[in-house]
Amino acid sequence: MSHLSSDVDITEQINKRLFLNKSIVIHWFRQDLRLTDNPALSEAAKNGFLLPIYIYDEKNSGDQHLGAASRWWLHNSLSELNKSLNGKLSVFSGDPKIILSDLVDKHNVTAVYWNRCYEPWRIARDTQIKKELENRNIEIHSFNGSLLWEPWQTLKQDDTPYKVFTPFYKKRYLYSVPPREPIAAPAKLDLYDCKSDKLSISELGLKPTINWHDKFIPLWKVGEVGARERLSAFLEGELTNYKQGRDYPALKSVSRLSPHLHFGEVSPNQVWYASKFLESSDDQEHFLRELAWREFSYNLLYHFPALPTDNLQTNFDSFPWVENEESLRRWQEGKTGYPLVDAGMRELWQTGYMHNRVRMVVGSFLVKNLLLHWHHGERWFWDCLLDADLANNSASWQWVAGCGADAAPYFRVFNPTTQGQKFDADGEYTKRFVPELKAMPNKYLFNPWDAPEEVLNKAKVKLGTDYPNPIVDIKLSRLRAIEAYQFLRDQLSTIDS
Repeated sequence: MSHLSSDVDITEQINKRLFLNKSIVIHWFRQDLRLTDNPALSEAAKNGFLLPIYIYDEKNSGDQHLGAASRWWLHNSLSELNKSLNGKLSVFSGDPKIILSDLVDKHNVTAVYWNRCYEPWRIARDTQIKKELENRNIEIHSFNGSLLWEPWQTLKQDDTPYKVFTPFYKKRYLYSVPPREPIAAPAKLDLYDCKSDKLSISELGLKPTINWHDKFIPLWKVGEVGARERLSAFLEGELTNYKQGRDYPALKSVSRLSPHLHFGEVSPNQVWYASKFLESSDDQEHFLRELAWREFSYNLLYHFPALPTDNLQTNFDSFPWVENEESLRRWQEGKTGYPLVDAGMRELWQTGYMHNRVRMVVGSFLVKNLLLHWHHGERWFWDCLLDADLANNSASWQWVAGCGADAAPYFRVFNPTTQGQKFDADGEYTKRFVPELKAMPNKYLFNPWDAPEEVLNKAKVKLGTDYPNPIVDIKLSRLRAIEAYQFLRDQLSTIDS
């Protein structure tokens, strides 16, 4: 061990001599784990020897500790980024204020560059870091590397934020100056390596100790290269019939770009312009509209920082939610007795992903048929989704619960039986994730409780044993939900458009 320590010390001394009297600038990677179209990285590379760092800041993230699925993705994404940087990504764990200050003290750092994040706790932390470092005459340069437009650029004429999507979309996306074009990766990176300070990526402890995540490996290609390949595959194939096909969970008509976008392996600008390069079509326009929904969610989070915890419509604070741990557990495990709901929840557990149509169905079932608080769904998705994103997750759960911006009407309760019959008519998706029903005829697949005894016997399904009985009566629970929502109906304030 003494020889190893000596070798590290010698390397560090050589580093310091090589970079003596040379400016060293830090690029702090956060949710921008890529080299291409990375504004902060490109500017940093022009202004000195580059020290690329990543700081795993678990303790200062408030209640939003990374979920298990997200940690798995982050571990692999950092590994891919490190390869792109020839093994010279310096990784740390702890308080960024302390770590950045320590790096400034130990090395000849003159400036720190980063791309902005929009989670409330990150904004507060970054503001404090900027102030403290600038007081030490360290330059701080921040950029937009995550959104097409900054949230303060998308206000209404009266300088208030939009709470309804359609006018937001029309104003910013249909009748606005286009977003900035993507920029190339730096032609050259003069990298500085602080070997004696950094951890290995494995030492961050991101990989779950239980190997449930191994099943993700064949399903996803994590990293910037994987993101680029996924975008190309989508635009060259799955984009065709996107507008209609994206409602059918068995079809490959969705982009599956969401985790790549969340971790910044690809930028929304890259996605936007790659899509715009294609011939205009309804499918293209609908996809860009979905990209705009992501922006809308970030605008809501920025302007309403309590979005992850507080009802945007405060009159929902008196909504009569129920507490039922058994119902919540059965929903989480995909054992509700409603095949489409169970297929979605099992897809989530097995793949770290859930089809968007099914997300709406399982969300509606939780908050309306079971009357369980949307917080339960938000937390479970946060832990299980590879694309767990604070803005999207919070805004979407508030939408389906009816208490958020542009919310689903209180009387819209997705019926999992009719949704399955309409969007998975041949049962390909449902039977894939609920294999105990694979022999059930499609006529009864989504309502096995209605099947005659001889049909159940032939399919080798005994309700309550091989597959659970329904956790609630869908019709009665719908009426109960509407009654609960009608309780608040007169209190609902009109949302500005």
